[in-house]
Amino acid sequence: MLDLRRMDRLKLRFPEHHHPEMPLDEGVHAFGRIGDTVGAVDDADAPLIRLFVDRRGVWMTVAEGARGVHVNGRPVRRMAMLRMGDSIYLDGVEMVLMPERRSEPLPEALRHVPGEFGGDPRVVVRGVGGQHHGRSFTLSAPRLVGRSEDADIRIDDPTFAERHARIEMIGERIVLRDLGAGEGSVVNGEPMRDAVLAPGDQIVFDTHHRFVIEAPAATTAQLHRATGADDGAAPERVAGSGRRPRHLPWLLLSAAAIAAVLAALLAWGGR
Repeated sequence: MLDLRRMDRLKLRFPEHHHPEMPLDEGVHAFGRIGDTVGAVDDADAPLIRLFVDRRGVWMTVAEGARGVHVNGRPVRRMAMLRMGDSIYLDGVEMVLMPERRSEPLPEALRHVPGEFGGDPRVVVRGVGGQHHGRSFTLSAPRLVGRSEDADIRIDDPTFAERHARIEMIGERIVLRDLGAGEGSVVNGEPMRDAVLAPGDQIVFDTHHRFVIEAPAATTAQLHRATGADDGAAPERVAGSGRRPRHLPWLLLSAAAIAAVLAALLAWGGR
């Protein structure tokens, strides 16, 4: 699911049409036919799809009887949850859901730093499309993506590079590193070679092999701070530890206070 707290805004891009990029604020956005193309329409104009945007993510609903609606090449008849980088096809027109802020390119200082073999097993690369749909690969070690036999994420396609890319951790940063295959990768709908990734980012290899970076909530907040994407919404932490500060349980305190009062009354009454 999208983490809207770490993004300025969402937008729709129309790669093969002359539409300007369309910002998507929180709320409901309706889309339907406009002449020989598609675009934003009023909700009263019988839209073909609606996008619901809030802090929980983005949901798409399809109007009853509407056909020709696909997400990442899969037909959708009623409803779908969307991720950054998803391609929505409406009557043959492609719309890509993207964050307004691009993914961070890999800093030059990290370009030649090898990945740490002691990564974080809580961070996973989960397949959401293509040959590895439904599979997860932890980043406890660097993961090689390619056609070769020793690839951790093997794309069994004769046109795919033997060593395409590597996903690894450098400290608390998740890094996508291009290995010179030539075709690059797509991160959240944008062609990129080397990038710093964050939980929720979607990576596409060879147009239809899709993966999403996932991590537990506490780890996500830590990684967002490492990429400079945290906006202060993450919970405070105790200095010198990776845990949230503990708060005294008020119910137990109240029970203790009541017990103390009862003990005092019993002692007073026994005199």
